[in-house]
Amino acid sequence: MHIREASDKDYDALWEIFSWVIQTGDTFVFSPQTPKEDLSKYWLAPSMRTYVLEDGHQILGSYFIKPNQVDLGSHVANCGYMVHPDARGRGIGGLLCEHSIQTAKQLGYLALQYNIVVSTNQAAVRLWKKHGFEIIGTIPKAFKHQSLGYVDAYVMFREL
Repeated sequence: MHIREASDKDYDALWEIFSWVIQTGDTFVFSPQTPKEDLSKYWLAPSMRTYVLEDGHQILGSYFIKPNQVDLGSHVANCGYMVHPDARGRGIGGLLCEHSIQTAKQLGYLALQYNIVVSTNQAAVRLWKKHGFEIIGTIPKAFKHQSLGYVDAYVMFREL
């Protein structure tokens, strides 16, 4: 397995992961009806760098890294992560997180901030805490969970 920067040839494989993840409606803010062409602005925008973890020729996961804010807030990075459903439970999320921390340091960021970690996504909360992130705030009912209705979301932060 190795992690590399994504390219145009990865579009269909990234869409497969992205579309599956958003269909659950329990971890990301994107509508389950998001069209394929919107992947370019949500996961492959010019303002972000996108990476893929592949095993052989199969992409098992991906993340993006970008400035959390513009200009005077651009020293803090923001990331999003997705793992192929067939690769869950294999440590892919942790590998992507470790890579993103190193990438953020190399790019000169001073911290990482996740703006909306769904409180009911306990696997993600545990993983981010394991990698040094802290919950620095709770946003009441900030996420419209597909099956649970409105649930809280966390802001998680880690200095580099």
